Amino acid sequence: MRLLKVATCNLNNWALDFDCNLKNIKESIGRAKEAGAVIRLGPELEITGYGCEDHFLELDTVTHAWECLKDLLLGDWTDGILCSFGMPVIKGSERYNCQVLCLNRKIIMIRPKLWLANDGNYRELRWFTAWKQKDQLEDFQLPNEISVALKQKSVPFGYGFIQFLDTAVAAEICEELFTPIPPHADLALNGVEVFMNASGSHHQLRKLDYRIRAFISATHSRGGVYMYSNHQGCDGGRLYFDGCSCVVVNGDMIAQGSQFSLKDVEVVVAQVDLDAVAGFRGSISSFQEQASCKTKIPSVAVPYNLCQPFNLKMSLSSPLKINYHSPEEEIAFGPGCWLWDYLRRSGASGFLLPLSGGADSSSVAAIVGCMCQLVVKEISNGDEQVKADAIRIGHYANGEFPTDSREFAKRIFYTVFMGSENSSQETRMLAKKLADEIGSWRLDVSIDTVVSAFLSLFQTLTGKRPCYKVDGGSNVENLGLQNIQARIRMVLAFMLASLLPWVHNKPGFYLVLGSSNVDEGLRGYLTKYDCSSADINPIGSISKQDLRTFLRWAATHLGYSSLAEIEAAPPTAELEPIPQTESNPTLCMKQLDEVDMGMTYEELSVYGRLRKVFHCGPVTMFKNLCYRWGARLTPSEVAEKVKQFFKFYSINRHKMTVLTPSYHAESYSPDDNRFDLRQFLYNARWPYQFRKIDELVKELDGEKVPFSESGDHEKMGTTLDGGGGMGVIAAGSGNPKSGH
Repeated sequence: MRLLKVATCNLNNWALDFDCNLKNIKESIGRAKEAGAVIRLGPELEITGYGCEDHFLELDTVTHAWECLKDLLLGDWTDGILCSFGMPVIKGSERYNCQVLCLNRKIIMIRPKLWLANDGNYRELRWFTAWKQKDQLEDFQLPNEISVALKQKSVPFGYGFIQFLDTAVAAEICEELFTPIPPHADLALNGVEVFMNASGSHHQLRKLDYRIRAFISATHSRGGVYMYSNHQGCDGGRLYFDGCSCVVVNGDMIAQGSQFSLKDVEVVVAQVDLDAVAGFRGSISSFQEQASCKTKIPSVAVPYNLCQPFNLKMSLSSPLKINYHSPEEEIAFGPGCWLWDYLRRSGASGFLLPLSGGADSSSVAAIVGCMCQLVVKEISNGDEQVKADAIRIGHYANGEFPTDSREFAKRIFYTVFMGSENSSQETRMLAKKLADEIGSWRLDVSIDTVVSAFLSLFQTLTGKRPCYKVDGGSNVENLGLQNIQARIRMVLAFMLASLLPWVHNKPGFYLVLGSSNVDEGLRGYLTKYDCSSADINPIGSISKQDLRTFLRWAATHLGYSSLAEIEAAPPTAELEPIPQTESNPTLCMKQLDEVDMGMTYEELSVYGRLRKVFHCGPVTMFKNLCYRWGARLTPSEVAEKVKQFFKFYSINRHKMTVLTPSYHAESYSPDDNRFDLRQFLYNARWPYQFRKIDELVKELDGEKVPFSESGDHEKMGTTLDGGGGMGVIAAGSGNPKSGH
């Protein structure tokens, strides 16, 4: 037997915080050594942090990474343990994303990334060059300061593996695993038994299974030990890196780390028998045949043994059941951990949330409540870093620290119900009940006097006073009155966030939390610069359907029973007066979101996935939906729905340019910052595309469908979303749904 103990880790590093990152790296090595591991794998670009983005273009970033590596190599950190460190390296005129493999205070080789992640949230080709020379290792001259300190002038640089006396080890970096022909395929044929994948993978709902299946597949048909390390936490941006570092052997998971955690360092250790890998490969005839005519990959010979012989005192790791969270748990724990990282690293004293009693703001409140529960739980488990952060943020003294999540929430979470004459007593009471269940400090204020002051000022300036539609006003007046309420709430929220700490004799400031969901962003069903405008938004990339399912789950599993009542209530903005008549029940007369939007949240999720995930324009979306909805809708009806969606999407796209930074969780997020890059000035009539749809409808229905720039389609030029002048069609603030 060749027994090998390996360690991989989740690290909560922070982009450009070299002190923090170096501390976490050292702690992970120390724990790996203490467990007896002889290989330690860290995440991709762990020394700098993955999210440095354009800071990678600065020479300082690369220089500081070398300085940290020197610190690690001059100490005893790599004594007796092979360590893989992620950092940027400049070779000649090119900058590479590299894994630096070190042992016994020396650099063994530098492995640059072959295939760069350059889609979705990733822009690695903006900062790095892919390594293309696969037939040989080149000689890399170390920076002079490093060379002198290590007494080592040069190291092998390129694509290859390390050949020890008793096994072969190679690096595979993140994206490379998911390419059509991944490096581990040829490396396995060259005798590599241990693969080390350093990754920077972010959380996305229902994505983990795809990633784990890739690890299993990598060794299921060709054998091997596959180690995976990932970042975990918010390293300074919209992404939450979701850990789940693990070890897979011959297609079986034998060790798995947490997906969501408040810990800064988590080390996952496994002990394997490499003879099991050799035996597995020897039993596969096709593997033997392909290995006999393989393409030779260069290697670096290291006269050193990693393995231990047979020893009954060393037990082998056994296959285990893979742990997956439900989508509801992902919504609770992912954004909850992201909020904690943002709070403790921003210098803020807490969160402030405009809480309306509706589904969206209540979801945000529940996530903050979950965060408080996680903090108290981690403290009770003995995490000193979480305890220190909680004491500092909550302003505890005399040795006190959080032991109850509601008491902790009272110190760091502030909710405000900003009611108006249009608010119902039902939502006011639900907001109060939820705030009490979570434990937040709460305010109940009326904005009517402020609204009245604005209207009086407007009347003084213009001689006119707008009226709601139910009082005889026009659509323009109706929209303007709703937008005033929504924007006043945003201004008041930021005022309270900046001044309440002063009122309570606390230092710092509160972070304002937004609460618009991904479907409203896609449709533009929000007022520009209303309560959707905040410091951060934990649900901005989560669908309404998922949020409602989450609310039902959280009512039971988080202990906030009022969430069940909130989920059951129809979504409403409560920005218009509710007519009270005997012939019409109040519920039927409420301002309902789906009625306002002219489409359901379920339909929006379908549109969003077709537009973003399946890359459908109007015509292709129409064709797809004819198949999907053909049993209940005619082609003409499908066509009108598609046109309506693209009309509102395009006239409101400009709102995405100022969308509050949101936790990324959904594959069809319309986030304009980095994930969904599109224009914000459209010809919202889509004349060519809509004409093509009409022609298809004519063929399918067997009747003429007229298209006219001045006919029915011209009606699309009028919309309640007026006032901003964005696009060919007036596309201002949009249907103003804000929530309180």
